[in-house]
Amino acid sequence: MNVVASLSPDSPSRLLAREVLIGGPLSRGELSRRLGLSVASLTRLSKPLIEAGILQEGREVVEGGVGRPTRPLEVPGGTHRFIGIKLTGTAASGVATDLRCQTVATAEEPLASEAVSDVVEAIASVVGRLNDGNAVDGIGISIGGKISDDGTVLRAPFLHWRNVPLGSLVQERTGIPVTVENDVVALTVGEQWFGAGRGISNFAVLTVGAGVGYGLVINDRVIAPVDAGLGLVGHYPVDSAGPLCQEGHRGCAGAVLTMAAISGQVQMATEEEWTYEEVLQRAQDGDRLASLVVKNAGTALGVLIAAVANLTMVNLVVLSGEGAALADIASEEITASIRVHRDPEAAPVQLAREPTDFGQWARGAAAVAIQSSILGPTR
Repeated sequence: MNVVASLSPDSPSRLLAREVLIGGPLSRGELSRRLGLSVASLTRLSKPLIEAGILQEGREVVEGGVGRPTRPLEVPGGTHRFIGIKLTGTAASGVATDLRCQTVATAEEPLASEAVSDVVEAIASVVGRLNDGNAVDGIGISIGGKISDDGTVLRAPFLHWRNVPLGSLVQERTGIPVTVENDVVALTVGEQWFGAGRGISNFAVLTVGAGVGYGLVINDRVIAPVDAGLGLVGHYPVDSAGPLCQEGHRGCAGAVLTMAAISGQVQMATEEEWTYEEVLQRAQDGDRLASLVVKNAGTALGVLIAAVANLTMVNLVVLSGEGAALADIASEEITASIRVHRDPEAAPVQLAREPTDFGQWARGAAAVAIQSSILGPTR
């Protein structure tokens, strides 16, 4: 699996592997156009990748409907095994995938506590249940927080961690190479590989749930600086009359759009405890207070979507996260708000709703592990 990991980032072999991993299957003619290499060079460069089992030749096709048949290069299915794990404050949710990042098994383990040793044991338990006696090529772990290049968790608010060398600890415990990444960055990698962003050079990801997250792909590259794990988009102002966040910001995304913020607004008005799901359901059923809160949140989400599209000049915004059902119920308010905050001559913003289960997050972690194992570090 390390056949190209040691090569420089601009190595033709690495670029070839990356193109097929993300965009395959692709004919040698198409790859030649994308990479500016001759077909003969591509044949030479692809040989060690095929021998390593990273690429394979697909079924014969006639490119463009005429001419000689060719065999496109693709990633083989059902080969190799990678494990992706999404860590929350209460559980480790994992998936096992093949090299195409197709899920073959799932497992979940509750955390006995937030102690580092208990979390490492929970991860090891998930890995043990998912490897099914097969060799595992890599583990990807995604976590909400700020992550260093070496897999150290610099900050993880939901686990109350700082400076935890999670990558090395899990690698020592399992004996398997480990990549640790911010959860929204990992989800964005997943969207680029197998989600709504597949084949799109420029797009953004917004997640709504326990927090508000933001991912970005520009020119086919996931933008992943260390500060991506700080949740900076949560400080963006979306409602000038909204509540204060913990940092004292008036009406920022974190104070208006999180699940806790939405249910908390109803609780303050009624002195009753409503779950986020109950607020959305009652809004759907016509409850005046719940409807008002949900519509206001939809308007605020539209402000944030428009800001992301305006500042980055992307036309596709992918909505995900365990709280993204807000977008289904407040779709009219979101659309109207985007229209107000967008230049009328600008291209329309396309919204894509993606699954909100933790399996999708874990698959993103597996995609990061695949990319890291074959192409080297993602940062």
